[in-house]
Amino acid sequence: MSLLSSLRGRGPSGFGYGSTAEEVSAGLDLSGKRYLVTGSTSGLGAETVRVLALRGAEVIATGRSLEKAQAAAEAWGPKVRPAALELSEPSTVRRLVGDLVARGESLDGIICNAGIMALPKLTLKYGIELQFLTNHLGHFLLVTGLLPLLAPGGRVVVLSSDAHRAAPRAGVDFDNLDGSRGYGPWMFYGQTKVANLLFAKGLAKRLDGGKTANAVHPGVIMTNLWRSMPSVATRALGLTASVFLKNTAEGAATTVYVATNPTLAGVSGEYFADCNLARPTRIARDPDLAERLWTFSEELSAKLG
Repeated sequence: MSLLSSLRGRGPSGFGYGSTAEEVSAGLDLSGKRYLVTGSTSGLGAETVRVLALRGAEVIATGRSLEKAQAAAEAWGPKVRPAALELSEPSTVRRLVGDLVARGESLDGIICNAGIMALPKLTLKYGIELQFLTNHLGHFLLVTGLLPLLAPGGRVVVLSSDAHRAAPRAGVDFDNLDGSRGYGPWMFYGQTKVANLLFAKGLAKRLDGGKTANAVHPGVIMTNLWRSMPSVATRALGLTASVFLKNTAEGAATTVYVATNPTLAGVSGEYFADCNLARPTRIARDPDLAERLWTFSEELSAKLG
């Protein structure tokens, strides 16, 4: 546990900043449950998969290629099934959705963990800024396609971030998703994190049967998300990571807590940080913006084939 972790208190849930994924799931028996986790080959996704499997769950663990997912899954045992998923490629998202729907296997949870962060240069794919395409639109396409498989009481957990506070004033700048009117690495990353929050809120409105959707802030963790940052910044961050940042076990705690804790049955459309309810910015709570983003995402997804 880091120095700051030991200094932080616990919230109403009984957990807090320094709680780990194993701690928040202690005593749970997830046998017979099945989860899908995106971005499972390293970092928070890998820890999330490991702990879910440790508690008895079956996990579909996705990676950007089947080879990467298979290599990671070998460490987790027979309860973990690897699958290929490149969120920036709609065809691979639809292929995975089609395969799972054809199997007819129910899902007790979909954990939208994968993402890219603060790309230093504007990068477009299909004419869309790559962070928005990957972090939001790919997950939107995945989750909406898998909703028929979500079991009663099933949970969708979307990893957002307190970096959503760096988003444009409008929250989502629909007229600049190609960066033609200006690009900033953190502003565009923050925009995707607002989109994650709004997606969870919009999804919560559409779910029934006790199904829920919530967004989480995992904390600041030194993971592969930092791979796009300049080397000087990454080295500087690494020097202070042991003191100021969460480790991976702590970073995965809020995700695992929201995905599995029995006390959260029926809690939906909320934002969690440090395993407790948190309050995002006003724009990230705007129901009208959530509806606009939902309609926009449906229309854009359809155009991508």
